[in-house]
Amino acid sequence: MNFNETREFKRDLKRLSKKYKSLPSDLLEFKKIVSQIPLGTGRHFAALTDTEEMKIVKARLFCRYLKGSSLRIIYAYHKEKQIIEFIELYFKGDKKNENRDRIKNYLRN
Repeated sequence: MNFNETREFKRDLKRLSKKYKSLPSDLLEFKKIVSQIPLGTGRHFAALTDTEEMKIVKARLFCRYLKGSSLRIIYAYHKEKQIIEFIELYFKGDKKNENRDRIKNYLRN
């Protein structure tokens, strides 16, 4: 499984990594999980958009620093190419929902 990150996601990750020191290693652990089960299982994963070639998925990201799953991560799973591209990362306490405009821009491009 190949992983890519959007420019906005890199900015989100850098900003949140300053606050939550375990975030880079938590993201690596998340990558291990989604490389085996790209669409996830259970109530911690929800499909936001489903097209023939890709799915946009919202998932809870467990952060050891926070001792819980208050972080949310949005990613696109490209079925044919076997690529996961991370779109957004946010703290649930700061923001209620994902940035719909960012997802729409991603789908346009």
